[in-house]
Amino acid sequence: MPPIIDISTLESHLWEAANILRGSPLDRADWKSYILPLLFFKRICDVWDDEYQEAVETYGEDFSDEHRFQLPEGCHWNTVRETPVNVGTALQNAMRGIESANQKHLYGVFGDSQWTNKERLPDALLKDLLEHFSALTLGNKRVNSDIIGDGYEFLIKKFADATNNKAGEFYTPRSVVRLLVDILDPQEGETIYDPATGTGGMLLGAVEHVRAKGGDPRTFYGKLYGQEKNLTTASVARMNLLLHGLEDFSVERGDTLRNPVFTDPATGGLATFDCVIANPPFSLEQWGREIWESDPWGRAFAGLPTDSNGDFAWVQHMVKSMAEGRGRMAVVLPQGALFRGGVEGQIRQHLLQKDWVETVIGLAPNLFYGTGLAACILVLKKKKSPERVGKVLIVDASSMFRKGRAQNYLDPEHTAEIYQWVKNFGNVENRTRVVDLAEITAEDWTLNISRYVLPPLGADIPPLNVAIEDFKAAWERAQEAEEKLRSIMKETGFLIKE
Repeated sequence: MPPIIDISTLESHLWEAANILRGSPLDRADWKSYILPLLFFKRICDVWDDEYQEAVETYGEDFSDEHRFQLPEGCHWNTVRETPVNVGTALQNAMRGIESANQKHLYGVFGDSQWTNKERLPDALLKDLLEHFSALTLGNKRVNSDIIGDGYEFLIKKFADATNNKAGEFYTPRSVVRLLVDILDPQEGETIYDPATGTGGMLLGAVEHVRAKGGDPRTFYGKLYGQEKNLTTASVARMNLLLHGLEDFSVERGDTLRNPVFTDPATGGLATFDCVIANPPFSLEQWGREIWESDPWGRAFAGLPTDSNGDFAWVQHMVKSMAEGRGRMAVVLPQGALFRGGVEGQIRQHLLQKDWVETVIGLAPNLFYGTGLAACILVLKKKKSPERVGKVLIVDASSMFRKGRAQNYLDPEHTAEIYQWVKNFGNVENRTRVVDLAEITAEDWTLNISRYVLPPLGADIPPLNVAIEDFKAAWERAQEAEEKLRSIMKETGFLIKE
């Protein structure tokens, strides 16, 4: 059997697809709008082929009800690949046919790119792209992770870099997903909810967690829920879950803070879930405070955050979404949320006084694309075990990372050690400390990690080779910024002479 496709192989293949488009009439900023749909199309067809082969081997023939989705006649990758002329028309018809036949989960997944414009996409160029993707087999036998989410995020990031635009979203490294899921430890049949779903990585992580422990993922049918503001990203999340063998789930498009989709008519409040998990946008501005001033769901129960920062709006929404008794949540936030004052301090105090905060984990800086900020993880429970009542575990994991040139990485051995600290809920010198609420009260309700856990002496001093690399990278960024400023000044007439 061919080897499993890892993320580096996929990223290289996607970037080669971008190279094929170099010199084409397409604007560089639009490349991802054509590469991503081809990736999705190929993945869908390869998974369908897997199911077809399995049905033939099991029953001697294929049956439509053996497929989790339908692939109408003439809409297969191979059909389009063999089309001699008007390739763009064949591609567009195939994609629209798949969306139309699978409106619940795949509608809108291919976006609205103009495949039939031959001035921008001549047949020869499309054929080159089709042949390039044909070399990559993306059935489930070759893919054992959130490979589509990884590919989606890689291209969004690369083109944000290439066009000097921010991607507009923060992505969760898979290692952080695994850490959050392991801490929450979802069980068979429990309900899982992600209010900032992205491409569905958290929900998939919960399913994989149960599968890895020998559980049956089918017990999650009808029990996975997510909401995502971006239309295309929500479609990708649905496709991602469907192609990983899940059929009955609910991922809805919408602005969670302004208009939550999942509500409970019986109580008149929000729907509640066993596990609530999210990495929402950091410090979101203009997040919907005007609606929360009279929020029908009562989510400003501990305070109304300011317009300039929605971190604790997300936290309060997630708290209201936790089931009574068994409900638990894990959320990624910037570390400033642990100690900022004002209304955020008021909300933090309320959560601590309720004794819902169980664990605080400080992560290393620069783990998340789009921000060099150090993040943290807050773990809350509606009902703690008796031995943890009135206590909070503070974890300093700021030195747990592998240095990268542009970004730091949390490797599996790091997440395994952090998880063990959280599971043991005890003191580890210079790493973790169990703190009584009385001490946090005396510290004016701050959860600033350095107030409770001191890093090892010299932990913040990098090795010489790392310091040199950091200096070189900073120097390059400074030169790039200076050149960009010079260019802007020339364009605007402020710089006349060199």
